Amino acid sequence: MSTPAPRPRPGTFAAPTDGDHRYKSIQRKLKTLATAMDMASDELQQLGHNMRMNASRTENLAADIAHAELDVKFVEMTNQVSIALGGAAVEVKHLHETAHEVSVQATGAQRTHARLYEGLDTVRSSRPERTPKPGFFAH
Repeated sequence: MSTPAPRPRPGTFAAPTDGDHRYKSIQRKLKTLATAMDMASDELQQLGHNMRMNASRTENLAADIAHAELDVKFVEMTNQVSIALGGAAVEVKHLHETAHEVSVQATGAQRTHARLYEGLDTVRSSRPERTPKPGFFAH
């Protein structure tokens, strides 16, 4: 069995959601989200693999128990564990695919954001004068 990795405290996020809408802040948040989803995707893939292996081992164990002519209820319970692990592995696979998709979309959003706003940020950042916040002239 694998040892569990330390996890952040409940309620903490990979990228805090705050009111900072500056270009570099958004780029950093999108990159953090994509990286976190990549890591989650990798961990979920490994978890799914381990669950499938454990389901297979449990199925073999049920066959061994039946071969040893133990009580049928133990064979049935062991088979139920094998089926549950197999079902959980399928759901973990779906979760892995979703995490991967979120990672890809976050990376795409980061690229689109850079394409649309990097030039504006370069102009605003290189000025010695302070400029109004985005949306100031809209009112």
